[in-house]
Amino acid sequence: MPSAPTTSIDLADPAFVADPYPVFAAERALHPVAWHEASGSWLTFAHATVGQVQRDRRLGRIWQDKQPADRLEPFNLLHRNQMMENEPPAHTRLRRPVASAFARGHVERLRPRVRELAAELLDAVDPAGFDVIAEYAEPLPVLVIAELLGVPASHAADLRHWSQAIVRMYEVSPSEQVVDEAVRAATDFAALARDLAATRRRLPADDLISDLVATELTDDEVVAAIVLLLNAGHEASVNVFGNGLAAMLARGLRPTSTDAAELAPAVEEMLRFDSALQLFERTATEPVEVGTGDAAVVVEPGQKICALLGAANRDPAVFEEPDEMRLDRAVNPHLAFGVGVHFCLGAPLARMELAESLGALLSRHETLRLDGDPVPRGTFVLRGHTSLRVRA
Repeated sequence: MPSAPTTSIDLADPAFVADPYPVFAAERALHPVAWHEASGSWLTFAHATVGQVQRDRRLGRIWQDKQPADRLEPFNLLHRNQMMENEPPAHTRLRRPVASAFARGHVERLRPRVRELAAELLDAVDPAGFDVIAEYAEPLPVLVIAELLGVPASHAADLRHWSQAIVRMYEVSPSEQVVDEAVRAATDFAALARDLAATRRRLPADDLISDLVATELTDDEVVAAIVLLLNAGHEASVNVFGNGLAAMLARGLRPTSTDAAELAPAVEEMLRFDSALQLFERTATEPVEVGTGDAAVVVEPGQKICALLGAANRDPAVFEEPDEMRLDRAVNPHLAFGVGVHFCLGAPLARMELAESLGALLSRHETLRLDGDPVPRGTFVLRGHTSLRVRA
């Protein structure tokens, strides 16, 4: 096998963070996977190699407590007990109760409530100019996931604040301030989840927390599951909606229908075109060959390899004119929700929310357009906007 290819991408460079896609394209043209010395990991740029990384069980989610462990114990406690940070058999045991609860129809029964919330939020905005992130895209999925789990709506602002503080820890080289805020958020978030779980053990209701506390999960595992579901249950929806709508309006695009039932192609293109989650890390448990032919590399045990989802979703070998946003794209095998055992359990909820909220917004405001430049979050791993002003 020839010597391994290398890449020197600066994942924290503001220019790269602002628009990583040209860099991905240049790297993909050179190699589907390359060693990145700065992060001490392999980076994958092609759809085929990203898919391989996600499917190969020898490349697992192997959680290691962040250091110093004493200081970060509140953050570590939530993650070491999460399904997303474990492999089978632990992953299977942690995921099964949540999957079973989702399968009982909790998501679809929320569709009328999503429509109701969307209408209420849109009634409150000023068509002459409003921030579609702060006034619509953020509150809607936060309220929905809170209702699904059985968390009082009065905690919605806290949930969003805690979630944002925790997910900033996933970025490249988080600052000391980010670490401190994540620890505080994890502490407060876990306290609320623990109180709610205790209440549901005494007084069960028709919600997901009641379902979880009735399983064999430990107290810590229930708390971790609640926090994961509250975080993941709205982060993707907020960022996909903001990224997709910004791209759509900047290009003067509009779906041919605002009926949620007919918006599936547009939603899938929003998920593909500007992925909310850009990087998902795995660790080799044994030597694994990634790639094919002369482009193959061997990931040694203990080495990390990163699936760059945004790069995969712009691969011209899979997507025709990948840098064009096509709301009617018929063939769209994007990897935004992952594949394999870690496929996102919340995908049906996110797809339903996106279709309903996009349809409601565009049917209410037929001439919607940007009102100034979007304000990006300035983060790479979780890509999104903090503000997106629009007007009718």
